[in-house]
Parts: sequence; structure tokens; C-alpha cells
Amino acid sequence: MNIREFIGKYRNHPVLFVGAGISLRYLNNAFTWNGLLKHVAYELKGNNEFYLDIKAECQSNGKYDYTKLATKLEQEFNTDLGRDRNGKFKEVNDIFYREMENENYLSRFKIYISQLVSELNYKEAMNEELTELKKVRKNIGSVITTNYDALIEDIFGFEPLVGNDILLSNPYGSVYKIHGSCTDPSKVIITEEDYEQFNEKYELIRAQLLSIFIHNPIIFMGYGIGDENIKSLLKTIFTYVEPNSETAERIRNNFLLVEFEDGSRSHEISEHDIDLEGFSTIRINKLKTDDFNEIYKSLSNLNLPVSAMDIRKVQSIVKDIYSGASDDGTSIKVNITEDINSLSNSDKILVIGSSKSITYEHKNSSSFISEYFQIIEESNHQLLQLIDKINIAKTQWFPIYAFDTIHPDLKKATHLKTQQLRKIEEYLLTLSCSVQTTHKLLQDIYDDESVTRTNKISSILWSTWNDAVNLEEVEKLLLSMPDKKGTDYRRLLCAYDYKRYCK
Repeated sequence: MNIREFIGKYRNHPVLFVGAGISLRYLNNAFTWNGLLKHVAYELKGNNEFYLDIKAECQSNGKYDYTKLATKLEQEFNTDLGRDRNGKFKEVNDIFYREMENENYLSRFKIYISQLVSELNYKEAMNEELTELKKVRKNIGSVITTNYDALIEDIFGFEPLVGNDILLSNPYGSVYKIHGSCTDPSKVIITEEDYEQFNEKYELIRAQLLSIFIHNPIIFMGYGIGDENIKSLLKTIFTYVEPNSETAERIRNNFLLVEFEDGSRSHEISEHDIDLEGFSTIRINKLKTDDFNEIYKSLSNLNLPVSAMDIRKVQSIVKDIYSGASDDGTSIKVNITEDINSLSNSDKILVIGSSKSITYEHKNSSSFISEYFQIIEESNHQLLQLIDKINIAKTQWFPIYAFDTIHPDLKKATHLKTQQLRKIEEYLLTLSCSVQTTHKLLQDIYDDESVTRTNKISSILWSTWNDAVNLEEVEKLLLSMPDKKGTDYRRLLCAYDYKRYCK
């Protein structure tokens, strides 16, 4: 079975379990566990010999205990920095003492590790693949990761959850950072003591994760087949689930391990047996490949009835109903009715009933305009189907060209394209000569005193239409504009949309 057929069988939102291999694939400043500790030791001592000495002490039967190694390195690192207040690691010491003034102890070692992985230095060569990865966001329930960096949060915009926050969370649209995050050095799990404390407190988190594994397909990425994180997880599951039960079989069928194989273009899923100490052999599905684009496209094209983010929104509404108040403090009123038409236009309406008797329509187009770039990034064809159902007045600015490339079957597309082009051309005829500059950079337009402040966006629109400025610059400007409902934004967006996506 190939990857498209395998993922095409999913009937609910998959969960990604992401390891260090994903960060190594996309970031210039990512590390393996060994590489991270070796780098810290080198920066501390100026050579690799100290690290090799303590690494030799942490070897047993041909394997290295990196938690023990991290413990030894932390002790040395913290001691050395305590003796050298204003040396090479002055910034780390500054943070340490500032936090201690507030009686908040942070390990200098973990502060430095957090600094090392906090910057996301992307590999330019992977931009195309990252674009495809962003598109899967709409179909991903949540992400679980052992990585400290914020790669997943940056790509998907998911909410990071660390430690006890996992227990109180809405799983949809969340990143479970089970080994901590660079945003909070106190919760980084790396030493022997960290793992001992983690295992003591892990039971409730384990139960939360187990529920996810039972109900959702799981795709492991960035791990090798022999990775201890994979084995530990499988042991957890089959400690609580009878290995020969239907539930166990469903979990096995839902598991997919994507293992990196340099240069491979394979798309075929194979079965692989994993031997677990104290357990029977566990068989899981495995794909060895270097073609991650095919995986991402398969996930993006997965046609589920509702996006994961929409489920999160519904769960948020239900949570508000339970509590009786919204996050902004306003009260929630629950109105149970037989007639949906009798409801007023409330802020939130949750409808439960037969799909035959309920129709769902957007009453305006503002959400498509304010979420324009996100919809394109996700290639969200499910949402775009609603364009044919909404009312778009002939006087309205609406950018249709990009949406048409994602969903080419829109019935209104031809009409809306004509309307969009007409409005742009009519507006350009109203512009004075003062906005028609020869500038090639947006900043030069802003600096040009002959263009009044109120005409800056009009001048940029004119330059965009006449191919005088870079569209990437225009996109950055649109993303930074705070008022996504204003006329200036809508006009410029329509000009950008036409120039970028008109074929």
C-alpha cells in the first residue's frame, strides 16, 4: 500500500509525534541529543576532550546514557559559570541572577540550552517542503513532540503545552511538549533527575496521551525505529491495552513510523516488528523515505468533514457553555429551540441536529479576507466551498484569484474575477498623478514627502499594479496591516491577489 492510499483511509484527524529528526531536517541550528551536549561542552571548555572523557564514563555495554552525561555536564557548566561572572556566558549569568532575585532558581545549563534552540534558522533549500507542511495544519488534530524548540508552533500556529498544562488542555490545535520548551528553562527535561521526576508525574499525562492514541491515527516523524521514545510509548500503550484485543489492533493499524532514508523516493508502506523487553513483538507500519512532500500532500488532501481548528472552536464554545462565561467575562446564554430561524444573530451559535435539517452559511465575506493568507497557506479547499454560498455584493472588494487556484470548481469564480478586475481598474482611474511614483521599494514610498500620508497605500497599490515593487514586500505589508477589514487593506489585497495569482 502506498502512502496516499494509507492516509486516505483516515476518518478522523491524525496526530503527529515529532522528534529531533524533523528539526534537523528544516533548521540549520538543530542538534541530536549527542550533538547538543557535545556543542555545550565545546563552548564551555574550548575543545572536545572534556566531553569525550565524561562520555566514556557514561558508557555501558556499548550504549551511552545521555541523561547521566547531561547530569555531569550540567554540574560542570553551572560550577564554571559561577566562578566566571562576566566571562563568555555573562548573558546566561545575568538571567540566572535576575531570576534568583525573585527566588526562581534556573539551571545555567538549561538557560544556555534554551538560548541555543530558541532561534529558528530555517534552511532555505527546504522552503518548498515547508510550504507543503504548513498546508497539513487544517487536518492535524494535535502534535506531540520531545523537541525543545518552537518549530511546530511557528509552522502550525498551535498552542504549546508543557507539564501540567497538558492535563487541562484542549487537544485540538495544541503542541504537547512532553520534554519541555525553550521558552521555560525550568521545565526542560534532560538530566537523570529530570527524567526521574518526569516519570513520577507522568501517569496522568500518560492517560491523556493514551486517549489520543486510541482515537486518532498517529504518525511518528523524526525518530528512528530503535528510538527509546518510540519503545517507551509502545510499552505504555500495551501496558494498559490487551495486546490481542480489537483496541490494540486498531491502534497498531493507526500507527505509522516515517523513517528517513537519504535519497529514497519510496512511497510504499511496509510492516515492521519491534521487540519490546517484557512484551510480545509489536508490529507497526513503516515508511522509509526522503520524499516528505508526498506525505504532506497526502495529509493536506485528506478530505475530512470538518477541519481540526473548527473542532477546537466548537470545543471552546462548549467549554464556555460549561463555565457560563466567555474568556472576556461576558455571560453565556443557552437557548434550546426547535426553530433555528427564531434565534437572534448571537456571537456564538452551536447547532446540533440532522444535517438534512440544518444549513450552515457564512453571512459575509470578511472572514475570507481577514484569513486570506492562512487559507492559502493551508490550501483549505473545504472552507473555500462556502464562497458559492455567501453573498458578495457587486460593490465589494473580494480577492478571488488565489482561492480559485486552490478550489478551481467554484461556480462564482468567473463572475468574481470580472468584478475584482473592474473595481481595481475603476479605482486606478481616480488616482491623482501624485501617487504615481518611480520608487522600487515600499520604504521609499513611505519616505517620499510628495505622497501624503493618506495616499501612501494608494501609491503602493498603483506601484503594485504597474509591477514597480516586489510582491514579496507587498505581502509582508499586508500581513502587518492591523485593520484587515479596512478599505485600504481590501483594495491592496485585491491588487496583490490579481498580480500574484492571475494566470
